[in-house]
Amino acid sequence: MPSSTRLCRFSSKQMSPLILASVSPQRAQLLAGIGAVFTVVPSSVNEEAVIEADPAKRAVLLATLKAQAVAHLHPQAIVIGCDTLVVSADGTLFEKPIDAADARRMLKDHSGKTCVVHSGLCVIDAAGKIHDGLSSSRVTFAELDDAQMDWWIAGNQWKDRSGGFQIDGAGQLMIEHIEGDWTSIVGLPVFLLGQLLKKAEYTM
Repeated sequence: MPSSTRLCRFSSKQMSPLILASVSPQRAQLLAGIGAVFTVVPSSVNEEAVIEADPAKRAVLLATLKAQAVAHLHPQAIVIGCDTLVVSADGTLFEKPIDAADARRMLKDHSGKTCVVHSGLCVIDAAGKIHDGLSSSRVTFAELDDAQMDWWIAGNQWKDRSGGFQIDGAGQLMIEHIEGDWTSIVGLPVFLLGQLLKKAEYTM
């Protein structure tokens, strides 16, 4: 998604620009939905080089590293970094599928089971102070047959999706119910974001 400007509901006293360090259109839509004025600046962090194995800690760490990489280039801005990871029912960490076969493997594992989605969030204020947090939710899938998995794989909507699925759009057809924050599963926990923005003195 290109850099964009949105109508703002935040206080006019806030002068520092707001940057989303993610090219995810879903995250941008959620941020726009709360009326924020922001630009999109992608992070150059190599996620594969990060060795933290604990999924919850890893999500927060990656969110922080992404925010720091962009904040280094834009020191006067308030930067939002995000990362979402999925943990299968048996405790396996699922990040983004490497190909269609990998996505199908993940879907088979999800079928009829409940996974945990960790969304790490980091806000770095204009003074360089880090404010971070984690939102975790549970997603229960329907029993998926081969036809449903073929449909999902053919649509390529598994690409760039942690765990090989999405909770917005057509992905909802595969999911029986969720426990937690829907926006967190999408990838940008809005309530937590509001709390962190307040700590960063981005008043609403």
